[in-house]
Amino acid sequence: MTKALIIGGGIAGAVTAMALRKAGIDAEIFEAYPTGADDVGAFLVVFANGLEALRVIDAHGPVVEHSFPAQRVEFLGNDGARLGERPMAGTEQGTDLGPRTLRRATLYQVLHVEAARRGIPVRHGKRLVGAETVHGADGRRVVAAFADGSRAEGDLLIGADGLHSVTRTLIDPAAPRPRYTGQNTVCGYTRDARAPLAPDTYTMIFGKRAFFGCTRAPDGEVWWFANVPGPELDRTRAPMTTPDTWRARVAGLFSDDDTPAADIVRASGDRVIASNAYDIATTPTWYTDTMVVLGDAAHAAAPNAAQGASMAIEDSVVLAKCLRDRPDPPSAFAAYEELRRERVEKVVAASAGMAKLTASGATGRPTRPAGAPERGSAGADDWLTGYRIVW
Repeated sequence: MTKALIIGGGIAGAVTAMALRKAGIDAEIFEAYPTGADDVGAFLVVFANGLEALRVIDAHGPVVEHSFPAQRVEFLGNDGARLGERPMAGTEQGTDLGPRTLRRATLYQVLHVEAARRGIPVRHGKRLVGAETVHGADGRRVVAAFADGSRAEGDLLIGADGLHSVTRTLIDPAAPRPRYTGQNTVCGYTRDARAPLAPDTYTMIFGKRAFFGCTRAPDGEVWWFANVPGPELDRTRAPMTTPDTWRARVAGLFSDDDTPAADIVRASGDRVIASNAYDIATTPTWYTDTMVVLGDAAHAAAPNAAQGASMAIEDSVVLAKCLRDRPDPPSAFAAYEELRRERVEKVVAASAGMAKLTASGATGRPTRPAGAPERGSAGADDWLTGYRIVW
């Protein structure tokens, strides 16, 4: 049986392993960190396209069970005026799997529980430092080397190792590095917010100095995020800014607006986390004869379109299908790139357009992000949802 080495034990790694198992390919996950479930304070949306891809491999159930609906988006200006409302992307497609909100750590956990149930092994503390292709009597193989001195051998290596991917640089040492967008993404939670928020709805606020979004969970807790301008945070050091400091800074950015944003932030406790927003416009080389990248390792979008997890899930299932249907890894990798590159780069471009819009402190009606078709035109929202994976 063909064996795949999956580098990275996050969301993309777990889904890739399950998709490969469905395709009849053995898979083993190698995770750099001693434990998982990072970004414990952040939350995300898995859109209909991501859930449909999970349904292809029968893994959507736990995600739906541990999340809540995101049906609509309403927009407010900095003066509190309501600018409009629209369905969340995917809800108008007629699918029974609409967008769902959940914590990133929860998504990680339910996917890993499902992968473990299917007998997929995960090796922690395995930081990739090198890989080489070897030729022997059994054909072409790839050997991965890890920082602890151990090695692993397989028929192919899949880099699901995220934004700062080691696999990407092994495939192409000249590959572009992630670009800091100039914004920090801050997330928080509160049970004390008095703002009247509609159920199953994201309220998006175009503040004078920053952009804000929030939704109310079924238990009444308000989950919020803010895209705020600021310097890049040092990823190599422990956070120097406390939750109290972030709370005061974010509330201050919205204090001059006539919206509920500042009050929601002030009502939050210590569960406030900040991160950098990055993107990679394009990665020229996705694969070699034995190695390939997917998810953020191949195409990182700024978080504004909220499609990072869904795009990675789609990648995982499409790659597994190509490996099942093609005669060898190189031809499968080529088919996978042909199917995916245009779609994911449109999402990256659209998310970058949204980032520019929200960074500008725009106070008028929200406009179409760069790269997205006009709403109401033929194929509207296809850049996000008009893609179906037939296994």
